[in-house]
Amino acid sequence: QLQLAESGGGTVQAGGSLRLSCVASGSSGNVNYMGWFRQATGKEREGVATLYTTDGDTYYADSVKGRFTISQDTAKNTVYLQMNITEPEDTAVYYCAAGRLPERFMDKLWPGYNFFTGVTWSYWGRGTQVTVSS
Repeated sequence: QLQLAESGGGTVQAGGSLRLSCVASGSSGNVNYMGWFRQATGKEREGVATLYTTDGDTYYADSVKGRFTISQDTAKNTVYLQMNITEPEDTAVYYCAAGRLPERFMDKLWPGYNFFTGVTWSYWGRGTQVTVSS
């Protein structure tokens, strides 16, 4: 069983930066994708960024492209979300997730493939609150 623990949330002024961390512990099983999702009050959860752990390939929501960066440190079993040029609309609880997309599908993916819904996300952290003040 894989456990995920997020940290790094807090309050930041609009335009500022914040880095979230997600430490994975336990058995990783067949996980080959890590992701960050967020849920604002009164809204549905939405995908923010994903990372293919095998080669580091990344995918972002349009709303965060150019501002957020997902990365991994395999030695530390940690995935990061660097949040730059933050906006009040980024205020939400941020969740780390781990999942799998079978390798046999990799060469069949098309441009614009939605990894937020295409990956089977099996493990979730408890979330960390991010508040961006205006």
